[in-house]
Amino acid sequence: MEKNPPDDTGPVHVPLGHIVANEKWRGSQLAQEMQGKIKLIFEDGLTPDFYLSNRCCILYVTEADLVAGNGYRKRLVRVRNSNNLKGIVVVEKTRMSEQYFPALQKFTVLDLGMVLLPVASQMEASCLVIQLVQEQTKEPSKNPLLGKKRALLLSEPSLLRTVQQIPGVGKVKAPLLLQKFPSIQQLSNASIGELEQVVGQAVAQQIHAFFTQPR
Repeated sequence: MEKNPPDDTGPVHVPLGHIVANEKWRGSQLAQEMQGKIKLIFEDGLTPDFYLSNRCCILYVTEADLVAGNGYRKRLVRVRNSNNLKGIVVVEKTRMSEQYFPALQKFTVLDLGMVLLPVASQMEASCLVIQLVQEQTKEPSKNPLLGKKRALLLSEPSLLRTVQQIPGVGKVKAPLLLQKFPSIQQLSNASIGELEQVVGQAVAQQIHAFFTQPR
């Protein structure tokens, strides 16, 4: 049985414009899509799948991982409990894995408070990862307020995409909900009456059921 080194969730050295990838991704479609657009360094024994920087990593949940059960949860918890890392969870949401997505979404966003980004394929995931790396390598602004704004670019779109995945919401209602309930915590604690004012009775009941029904 393989054992990870005790510090495998600690910071690793990531050269500017590079990604440090788990050895298991060597030769994968995801890695091949990134080759030529970004420089990959493969290392064995990593808990995260990709390090974007010394302190930011991606945990990738494949369609097979999602269908197979809850085995992915241990990795997510391990990174979430690490003081050294900010973890972003990227998940393959396909026709085959769609029915398992709500449980992953609740666990990742509500229980762990982590950023969740659904993708349709490894090709789409490669574009997302490259975009995230390019955002990390931009020249830091001397204005600290602008720096904070850039840091929010990652969290805000991911929050919007997460809310869009809730049954009955979609792209039109998600921004309206986030105007009134600007965090997942506030949205999950909202009453049906409060939700009705934004999206109507039927969708309000769907949202409330999503957050209150047991997994």
